[in-house]
Amino acid sequence: MRRQDNCPLCAADGGTLIWRGDRLRVIRAAEAGFPGFYRVVWNDHVAEFSDLSAADRALCMDAVALVERVLREQLAPTKINLAALGNMVAHLHWHVIARYDWDSHFPGAVWAPAQRERDGAREAQVAQLLPRVDAALERALDAWAA
Repeated sequence: MRRQDNCPLCAADGGTLIWRGDRLRVIRAAEAGFPGFYRVVWNDHVAEFSDLSAADRALCMDAVALVERVLREQLAPTKINLAALGNMVAHLHWHVIARYDWDSHFPGAVWAPAQRERDGAREAQVAQLLPRVDAALERALDAWAA
């Protein structure tokens, strides 16, 4: 596996590991205020999506779509946000974020200024569902990779 010194996603999983395959992994990120925040992380160190072969780009996006589908089924969010910024960590990873019209930043991006105070009770309700979501993701990813 290609690694780069001082890359946090080469050194560690980047969150709670949900599933790992040969080419990519899915983690649940610890992002305050956004309990349904997952990432699809490419295992090898590449900075840009275009660094991947066409087949690997398709594989990566299939995984992103699968995570999105499971989050929609399990959490019924208002919207799913997808992003691959990499400005802070130049290691290819896709953010897959369940968003709700009550979350503190909606309809803005999770990195934008807050629109309202956080709703801790609703965040806790979503957080209680995460073990079930994680298990559903693991099952779906195992079936997909088989």
